[in-house]
Order: sequence, then C-alpha cells, then structure tokens
Amino acid sequence: MSLTHAGLAPLALTLALALGLGSAQAQEKPPAPPTPPAAPPPAAATPAAPKSLSILVVDVQSLLQNSKSAKMVHQQLEEKRNEFQKDLSHQEELLKRERDTLQRQQASLSPETLSQKERSLQQKLADFDHNMQIKRQVLEHANAEALQKIQGEMMKIITQIAKDRKANLVLQRSELVMFDQSFDVTDAVLQKLDEQLPTLAVNFVAPTASDTPTAAPARPAATHPAKKKK
Repeated sequence: MSLTHAGLAPLALTLALALGLGSAQAQEKPPAPPTPPAAPPPAAATPAAPKSLSILVVDVQSLLQNSKSAKMVHQQLEEKRNEFQKDLSHQEELLKRERDTLQRQQASLSPETLSQKERSLQQKLADFDHNMQIKRQVLEHANAEALQKIQGEMMKIITQIAKDRKANLVLQRSELVMFDQSFDVTDAVLQKLDEQLPTLAVNFVAPTASDTPTAAPARPAATHPAKKKK
C-alpha cells in the first residue's frame, strides 16, 4: 500500500505543479484587446458645378461701316484723297510739259545748259515722288487714328453690355459660321455708339521728319559731248 501511495504522491505533485504553472501563465498573459473596426474611407469631394457660358456676338465690320462716326470719317478721307489727287495730277502735268520742252530744246542748248536743266528736272521728279509719299502717309495715319478712336469707344460699349447681360464670352461675327441670332448685340452696340460718338473730325497731320523718308537726291544727268564747231 505504501508503494501505491508513494507512487501517487509524485504524480499528484506533478499534476499540481502543472496546473499551477498553467494558471500562472494564464495570469501573466492578459487577453488581447479587441481589434477596433476599420475607419470608413473619406467621402469623395463633390465636384464644383461648371460655370454656365453666356455668349454675345458683335459684327465689328458692320459697326465700322454703318456707324455715324465711321461714315463721317470715310467721307472726310475721300474728300482729302480727291484733294491730294488733284494736286498731284497738276504737278505731274507740269513736269511732263517741262520734260517735253526740254526734249524739243535739246538740239539747240549747249551741253552745260542741257545738263543743268536735266539735273533740275530730276530733282523736281524726286520731290514729286517724296510729296506723293507724304500725302499717302497722311491718309494712312489719319485713317488709323480715327479707326482707333472708334474702336476704343466701341470696346467700352461692348464691355458694358456684356456686364449688364452677364456675358462671359464675346465673339466677332466674321469668325462664326452659324449661331443663334439671339446672341447678336450689334444693333444695341450701334445705337449706343451713335449716341456717344455721333461725329468725329479726322486729323490730317503730316508725319514728322523722323517718320518720313528723305527725298532721294537728284541723279546727275548724263553729260553730253560738246558739239563740234564747223
């Protein structure tokens, strides 16, 4: 019997130690906390609504032809052009007569006199060309200056109309193939332009010396051999 008890005692001790060790290990390792739920993904940003497009159409060429100021400018330019043309035609006729006279007198003039007259005629022709260039530049400068004034006033009116109608895009009619006629505000611009700029005096001013080419010097006339005396 003692052997049986002796054999059971170590077994009981071993079980007790095993159970105690397991209990101690259970106490040393607390249970892991529960895993928190995953955060939901951030909500996607809502795209901004596109800005509505409001369009106006203007026929600029029509305004530059049919406005009161444009018609007045055109009339003044035509009058000045005719005046210049008349003056140039008169000068040209005088030069032709002088050339014809010189050709008829060529045989009876001495070489020195003929050469002098030819140099004088060449200088007059150079002056005529220079005068013609000046007149052309006067017309071009006057037209550009008047056109700039009309366009400046036109842009102010178009800007104001676009602001009043809350338009964010203005197009020229000449650049379009097809469009809704309700977009066209040319008549409204024309009415305002005639009210604000009913007249316009064209300034015909000769360009300054730095802006005009210098007249070409007269080319020396060809010398003629002296006539042999008989």
